[in-house]
Amino acid sequence: MQLGLPFNAVPATSLLADLHAYYVRHRRARRYILRVDADGRLRITIPRGGSQRGAERFARSQGTWIARQRERLSNRTPIHAAPALLAQAARDLPPRLHALAGRYGLQVTRVSIRNQRTRWGSCGRNGHICLNWRLLLMPEWVGDYVLVHELMHLKRMDHSPAFWALVGAAYPRWRAARAWLRVHGSSLR
Repeated sequence: MQLGLPFNAVPATSLLADLHAYYVRHRRARRYILRVDADGRLRITIPRGGSQRGAERFARSQGTWIARQRERLSNRTPIHAAPALLAQAARDLPPRLHALAGRYGLQVTRVSIRNQRTRWGSCGRNGHICLNWRLLLMPEWVGDYVLVHELMHLKRMDHSPAFWALVGAAYPRWRAARAWLRVHGSSLR
């Protein structure tokens, strides 16, 4: 859950006005987090106990990274969810998910296909799994890792070592798939 802060609109006198920044507070964040949005604005997540001043200091220390991200963004052609791709994802992804669920003896109650910017998938306690249509754009073995990851949340709703042990037992190539997503995932968004 993310909550807006009273200083979401950065005043012109702010140290970060030239960076076009805005702030969000996330109660579970353990550190400051920077993200460059698709429109080039800098989003700064402030952890519990953090401050605007601390966020500004952190952002200033990451100037090179911010510039690199904005350069990458300006050179990228955005991938939009064409109706045909959404339809293909709705047709192809649920059967793959259900087949994997059957292999591991798991029950999925509902599957949704979404156009998410920051997640590949999510799993609710009620067995509802949401998948990003962009799973179609990655190699199938990487997409299968995402599906298995979400399915293992049906057994354990956290990212503890016990959860990762479940993922590893079900999908031994999970580390390679995660590495692929770290390197190539941002180009799919």
